[in-house]
Amino acid sequence: MTLVYLFIIIDKQKSIEEGEKYLIHATLHQLKVFETTARLGSFTKAAEELEITQPTVSSQVKQLTKTVGLPLFEQIGKQLYLTEVGKELLTTCQDVFTQLDNFEMKIADLKGTKEGKLRLSVITTATYFIPRLLGSFCLLYPDIDISLQVTNHHQMQQRMLNNQDDLYILSQPPEEIDLKSQSFIDNPLVVIARKDHYLANVPQIPLEALEAHPFIMRESGSGTRRAVQNLFQQHNINVKVRLELGSNEAIKQAVLGGLGISVLSKHTLTFACHQDLSILDIQHFPISRHWYISHLAGKQLSVIAQTFLDFLVDRTQLMKV
Repeated sequence: MTLVYLFIIIDKQKSIEEGEKYLIHATLHQLKVFETTARLGSFTKAAEELEITQPTVSSQVKQLTKTVGLPLFEQIGKQLYLTEVGKELLTTCQDVFTQLDNFEMKIADLKGTKEGKLRLSVITTATYFIPRLLGSFCLLYPDIDISLQVTNHHQMQQRMLNNQDDLYILSQPPEEIDLKSQSFIDNPLVVIARKDHYLANVPQIPLEALEAHPFIMRESGSGTRRAVQNLFQQHNINVKVRLELGSNEAIKQAVLGGLGISVLSKHTLTFACHQDLSILDIQHFPISRHWYISHLAGKQLSVIAQTFLDFLVDRTQLMKV
């Protein structure tokens, strides 16, 4: 059975400047079970992801805990929490698995092939164009597996803090997280209304005209919402917000239902939408924004992640919004 030797510093007493060193002999399977349980915060969810039974998960964690000699989890009510030792081990496990993944990818690269796994997290609006690009990428590199997480800005920031993905695609990289980001395509925000709206086809509509119409706004925390609010604040515009929705599709349906007008990324307007929706010619619109591909500043990209980043930047140079 494969053994991994991990040196972990465990500080038993706050007054001790140098912690006592422990040599841990643990199987890769035990470490993987622990990492999955810690990441998901649940024995049941870990069993589902790993496709094993919950008693097996509990047994593997118990054996690992015995090897370490200190508790890795504590359970309060139904909630599972990592101990300080557990947090240290989780960080170490993630580093080990990342290095193993990178090693396998480098070996494949030296053999002249591209194979491995790409962990990608994208904002919901990016799903209007990223799957097509992923399809082209997979045609070029059929041996690469893609793990695609679709989420909102808040959840993505949490994934960044937990170092859960290789790359992140979003419209506004958070300033509070140390990231390396590169813009790769425009992301214009436009005002939309029903095709039969009386402002449709009217040229050069003043921005203040929006105050007379019910407005449908994206949810709090949305990058689109922040951009719209910044523009309105700059020009002292106060719109009547009738609805707040967290889905681009829900907003389009609300606009089609006559509930108001809204602002969305132009990328969300598919051919079918253009048959029923109209982009209004409002002054100061479209709001100029960009899509970014980001990764943690201190993270060494795998061969696969770097290959996808280069592919995305090169391919989108040919795309037109």
